[in-house]
Amino acid sequence: MKLEALPRRRYTPHPTPIQKLDRLSKHLGGPQIWIKRDDLTGLAGGGNKTRKLEFLVADALRQGADTLVTVGAVQSNHCRLTLAAAAHEGLKCRLVLEQRVPGSYRKEASGNNFLFDLLGAETLTVLEGGSDLSGAMQAEAEKLKSLGRKGYVIPGGGSNALGAMGYVVCAREILAQCLDMGLAFDEIVVASGSAGTHAGLLVGFNAANAGVPLTGLNVRRPRAEQEGNVHKLAVEAAAFAGLPAPSRDSVVAFDDWVGPGYSIPTDEMVEAVRLFASLEGVLLDPVYTGKAAAGLIGLARRDHFKPDANVLFVHTGGAPSLFAYQDILAS
Repeated sequence: MKLEALPRRRYTPHPTPIQKLDRLSKHLGGPQIWIKRDDLTGLAGGGNKTRKLEFLVADALRQGADTLVTVGAVQSNHCRLTLAAAAHEGLKCRLVLEQRVPGSYRKEASGNNFLFDLLGAETLTVLEGGSDLSGAMQAEAEKLKSLGRKGYVIPGGGSNALGAMGYVVCAREILAQCLDMGLAFDEIVVASGSAGTHAGLLVGFNAANAGVPLTGLNVRRPRAEQEGNVHKLAVEAAAFAGLPAPSRDSVVAFDDWVGPGYSIPTDEMVEAVRLFASLEGVLLDPVYTGKAAAGLIGLARRDHFKPDANVLFVHTGGAPSLFAYQDILAS
């Protein structure tokens, strides 16, 4: 289906800005770092999932759903934004949370855990890591059906072919902004997690023959596994939108800054979060953008980029979860 013909809700009324990070660039001695502020998308607190939900929620409404059902990790930004979209549309929302780190869910925790309650989750089911998450979501959908209601199941991160359309659109937006600004990027860097953002950007840039490398910074899995996941979803998303599929060798997702595991803090993440905050007034999160920014800084220190290169960091949001990591991040 052509992208322009897809039903879409609009939660962000304008393109998110691209800004230069002069002080951070000077601190690192190059490259010239720019940031795409997708932490400033619409809904509660913003973030990359907002773009995916524009297409997913439109599909839910088209199908007559009255309840969104989705899954995420403890402190999930995706769950926060899905709840916000549900509230905005007058829908109910049920969450399934996975404890990817054993014992990590605490009802009284701040950050997104607090917002799940504030935004009005109808039910919240907490499962151990490795559980059948798809089965758990389908079970919620069956419960709704037995009550005469209709659920719409959204995969983790909103990362399916339809959700990835949000970042095919974002790739077009970035290229249009570059044209307006007279700016050409030598490389674009983004966090790579559930794969929808990474895959969507890859499809969008590839379809436009943009010729700019897209580098993913993995936050969870070994490199080969993550690159396989991203390429698989990119091929599905390209087919869905009737666009050419990116090649396998165009998929890069470095795993050097994952650390001990998903959401587990690292010294490099703490440094990155504090540098972006103190030098540029930009808030990252500890799980996704903090580790991706640690990778960006690490690549700069390894001379991966030329000193005068223009590098765009796509900020995928997540700042509300900072408040659950105060003991780690405070000086």
